[in-house]
Amino acid sequence: MDPIVTVARSNQSSIGEFLLLGFSHIPRLEPLLFVLFLGMFLITMLGNGLIVFLTVADAALHTPMYFFLRNLALVEICFSLDIVPKMLESLVAGRGISLTGCALQLFLILSCVTSECFLLTVMAYDRYVAICHPLHYGVLMNPRLCLLLALACWMTGIPVSLLFTIWLFRFPFCGPRGVRHFLCDVAPLLRLVCADTSLFEAYVLVATVFVMMVPFSLIIVSYGHVLAAVIQMPSATGRHKALSTCTAHLIVVALFYGTACVIHLQPKSTYSPESKQIVSLSYTLVTPMLNPIIYSLRNKEVKVALWRLLGRKKSGLKTT
Repeated sequence: MDPIVTVARSNQSSIGEFLLLGFSHIPRLEPLLFVLFLGMFLITMLGNGLIVFLTVADAALHTPMYFFLRNLALVEICFSLDIVPKMLESLVAGRGISLTGCALQLFLILSCVTSECFLLTVMAYDRYVAICHPLHYGVLMNPRLCLLLALACWMTGIPVSLLFTIWLFRFPFCGPRGVRHFLCDVAPLLRLVCADTSLFEAYVLVATVFVMMVPFSLIIVSYGHVLAAVIQMPSATGRHKALSTCTAHLIVVALFYGTACVIHLQPKSTYSPESKQIVSLSYTLVTPMLNPIIYSLRNKEVKVALWRLLGRKKSGLKTT
């Protein structure tokens, strides 16, 4: 019997957990998906962990740009740890997740997404100051300000995420207990609520537009000024160097906003659950995996720092 049909027969009064149905509609592919997702998860942890280590260990990377890149890598690590282990478990073992566990996962998802939105904005501002006001860069992007900006990015999402998580889990859940997703997100959980959620959805939409569209607009404005400054540069070499420091960030912004907007701007999406899962994989697995690859492959300083680290290790081995 279809597991989705079986789950649909249970009601909220007799359960203390949800079931993450995930890819239960394609059971034959689940072992293959487990291997694929595990590989992507390990690459994500290794890549982002390496970014964090290099930006701490190498003095040449102790600059505002790499300080914010380190924070972005930490957000991606937290985001992946919140989602992927439970998703892997649901592919090979039990699909159950307690209501508390589900609420915690949703809270962390919303917090990490919010933090990433603001971190990408701060990184765009850093590039704006570096290119448009290079003589004042050291003063404007001083260590104290960078630390305050990073803390603000990490903390901004907590109250909003906590509010909406508590609000959502105060609704009565009745009927099916199967979450048609591999994670606890707003849209699939709303499908299980047997109450009027129109006010909740309206507030979620307003908060999402603010959290995603306001930072995105600031990123566009920052790069508008950057482009204007680059056009006025007399040297082609200078223009190429200025743009090369922005390219990786722009690619990451496009990947993040391109998928996150589809997921979060429609609390009850018209897309089928299966279609939405495919899109969700882009920002839960693919984007966190690609970010360190994009920054390392397109960033000469990161590659130099890596080779410098490997060179020191080889020298240490030869000495011993």
